[in-house]
Amino acid sequence: MLPLAQIAHGSGHDVGGSDRSFDQGRTPEKFAWLEKNGFELFPQDGSGITSPDQILIASAAIEDTVPEVARAKELGCQRMSRAELLAAFFNRAERSIAVGGTSGKSTVTAMIAWILHECGSDPTVMNGAVMKNFASPDNPFASARVGTSEMFVSEVDESDGSIALYTPTVAVLLNVSLDHKSMDELRGLFGDYLAAAEHAVVNFDNDEARALASRAEDAISFAVRDAGADLAVTHGSIVEQALSIEAELSDNRSDESFALHVSMPGMHNLSNAVAAIAATSAVGVPVGKAAAAMRTFAGLARRFDVVGTTVSGITVIDDFGHNPEKCAATLRTLKSTSGRVIAFFQPHGYGPLRQMGEELAQTFAEELGAEDVTIMCDPVYFGGTVDRSEGTERIVTMIREAGASAEHIAERSACGDRIVALAQPGDRIVVMGARDDTLSVFARSIFERLG
Repeated sequence: MLPLAQIAHGSGHDVGGSDRSFDQGRTPEKFAWLEKNGFELFPQDGSGITSPDQILIASAAIEDTVPEVARAKELGCQRMSRAELLAAFFNRAERSIAVGGTSGKSTVTAMIAWILHECGSDPTVMNGAVMKNFASPDNPFASARVGTSEMFVSEVDESDGSIALYTPTVAVLLNVSLDHKSMDELRGLFGDYLAAAEHAVVNFDNDEARALASRAEDAISFAVRDAGADLAVTHGSIVEQALSIEAELSDNRSDESFALHVSMPGMHNLSNAVAAIAATSAVGVPVGKAAAAMRTFAGLARRFDVVGTTVSGITVIDDFGHNPEKCAATLRTLKSTSGRVIAFFQPHGYGPLRQMGEELAQTFAEELGAEDVTIMCDPVYFGGTVDRSEGTERIVTMIREAGASAEHIAERSACGDRIVALAQPGDRIVVMGARDDTLSVFARSIFERLG
């Protein structure tokens, strides 16, 4: 909601709001920044809704019992979902790039934004994470960028079906895998998404995405493994390092090759970079210039975000991994170099834990080795009516039954004590989870205690 509020405010609208975390005193620096920058904040008691002329924007997580929702209904206020408002801004732009797929959306969105910025464009950007290249002391919460109406770049979500609201100039499809909907539903949504765009950019390494490319009127293919894609990585050119990856990028449309360096580790981030370069080429950015711009891409907050490395060589990493695919990508990247991994995971809710618990357990059991340790606390809970009957203990039991090492410690602070006690020189400690900004504070506290 924060980046959308920034874009609405930057477009000249009066914006106010409420948040459970504000009432609970969580992340006070964020709310202080909002007030300082012209956003009016209210307690979540309905007091912010005073006129039928107001429009209530509520995320999918907001229940009808929340006082603002009840008050807006009483006054007859128009109500829009987060996606409906975003789509209204997005579809008004002269040219637009949408980034869809099960994973990697935020990273690719930020990469596209940085390439466009470095190549002389002034895009408006909607993202789900803070983009380090655009963050500053004046705007530390740069998950949005307010530019001109000529170019709008945004990640788009399939989980609630809202991807159908967007009519992009360029539709990027990164991958299609089981998440919130059945595979048949996902194929329909993503196929229609590609068909609605003037140009499509499709990952030919992903079989499901590749099969949908025929739905597009005009498609650019990209790949890391498939050398025949329009933009492909030259076989044998990949060099993986602990905190970066590089390769030679081949533009098979022009028979040109370019050096590509990504200051983020992992094959998935190499694929993300190629996707971003393909997307910007669809709006006229030369591939060589886009590849050069990637050298200065600084990454995202909480996307394999290195907090620091101690004198004894213990590295602490803050990461957004919260579903099986995202966790697997992070753990696989960590295991591509030597050293023990201590993986801390905070589930982002009781509902998601029930929905994907078995797959999460399988991910931690399969991706980590005998010397590694998984530590999980109870799911994050900010209040509400959610069923809390099934918790983290079940997941930890399944990991242990699969032969891996895992511990359940209910309180997060006690998990921190355990991690500090376990840590040895050369370890990599990764803090994983979503929907809780205080996870970054937790990661920093571990580093400071070890440092």
